[in-house]
Amino acid sequence: MSSVKRAPFPCNGCGKCCGNVHLSELTKALDRGDGTCRYLDTHSKQCQIYEQRPEICRVELQYQQNYSEQYEWQEFVDMNLVICRSLPEPQGWSS
Repeated sequence: MSSVKRAPFPCNGCGKCCGNVHLSELTKALDRGDGTCRYLDTHSKQCQIYEQRPEICRVELQYQQNYSEQYEWQEFVDMNLVICRSLPEPQGWSS
């Protein structure tokens, strides 16, 4: 495992990834039945189990385990930010 120091993923805490877990086979099991992650507090848009969140929810870990040989960190971040911005506003949420 590499010990390279990287800038953290620039999450803005909007919660859209957690509000659309039904859109990916990798996160579908977290769906509470309406497309939203069962661990998301929809009022605060914060994860209720953040320190113990599943590995699939850990961007830096996913990069390290699955993508570091294909992409540079910044390229991976940029691709993920495009995806973040393209996610729909979860049903019933207001911005």
